[in-house]
Amino acid sequence: MKNSCLIILAFVGTLVSCKKSANTNTSPQYKSLTEAVYASGNIYPKNEYKLTANADGFLIKQTAFEGDAVGKNQLLFQLESASQEARLEASSNILRQSEANFSDNSPILDELEAQLRNARTKLANDSINFKRYKELYDRNATTRIEYERAELAYQTSKNDVSARRKAWLRTKNQLYVDLQNSKSNFKVNAREEDNYRIKSFEAGKLYEIYKKQGELVRRGEAVALVGDANEVYAQLAIDESDFVKVQIGQTVLVKIDVYKDKIFKAKVTKLYPKLNKADQTFRVDAEFVEEKPNAYYGMTIEANIVVSENPRVLTIPKNYLVGSDSVWIEENGDKKKIKITKGVENLDMVEVKAGLTEKSVLMLGN
Repeated sequence: MKNSCLIILAFVGTLVSCKKSANTNTSPQYKSLTEAVYASGNIYPKNEYKLTANADGFLIKQTAFEGDAVGKNQLLFQLESASQEARLEASSNILRQSEANFSDNSPILDELEAQLRNARTKLANDSINFKRYKELYDRNATTRIEYERAELAYQTSKNDVSARRKAWLRTKNQLYVDLQNSKSNFKVNAREEDNYRIKSFEAGKLYEIYKKQGELVRRGEAVALVGDANEVYAQLAIDESDFVKVQIGQTVLVKIDVYKDKIFKAKVTKLYPKLNKADQTFRVDAEFVEEKPNAYYGMTIEANIVVSENPRVLTIPKNYLVGSDSVWIEENGDKKKIKITKGVENLDMVEVKAGLTEKSVLMLGN
């Protein structure tokens, strides 16, 4: 990746070429030298997320399409499940019946209340009858058997009223519990029904839809891709040998194929410490600082990350290097190979820290 001839530092004052110099001999010159790290990558929207299904079902309705702007919590897809619809309908019917059973006009409670009223009426009559027989018995005007029969009828009626009142309270409490359980069950099924409605989390643009209407969608399966169309960033891949030079805040010059010769400025915002073993690169994210490209998902880009800028350094063309640290020079008419101390470099030029002067005459190697 870093050996590519494509570099865009010409736009900041350093013209780079992959061609050799026409002259075979040259001398070192003081120039401004910018060192940059080459990177390639893609443009992605910020806050990107995938919409996934929370239940199994067939995609029966779609309210938005690729390229559409969507709002927050907007319904985008509707799934259908016959079993879930049946459960929801059953829980709804049970809830309506429970509400009727616990209402003021509840037929169950009305029947128990009528029985309780009849028992209280009988108790009142038996109480009067018992008092009358007690007075007669106290005056020896009736037999003990008649008195005890009246007393037994009174106690039986009294116990019957108590039992029917407890039955009414017990039934009312049970109907209340049944109502609460029915409400809970309906809410659970209603929430489960929401799992069949796929909504957006945040506002953005619908970039891709993975399913077609009529297709079966499994729980956890991705249905669509959404991202922020107003905010994009560059996701770059840096060769592992150059990664140590990159720091947060460094300037990034970005070239996008669809924009031809236009250069966008960005800055490094995040470094990822994990090496991608497949291509031996590290990931670096950069945000645009001035004009931003349109939010076309995955646009291919190439970039240079400016790691140092040197206004005046002694430089030589890179093609005069022999190996990594030697050059051929002309000395007293002879060709001599010497070692130099290099500084920063780009694809075209190399800084010479020691070993040469402006008067040195460089020769191309054989």
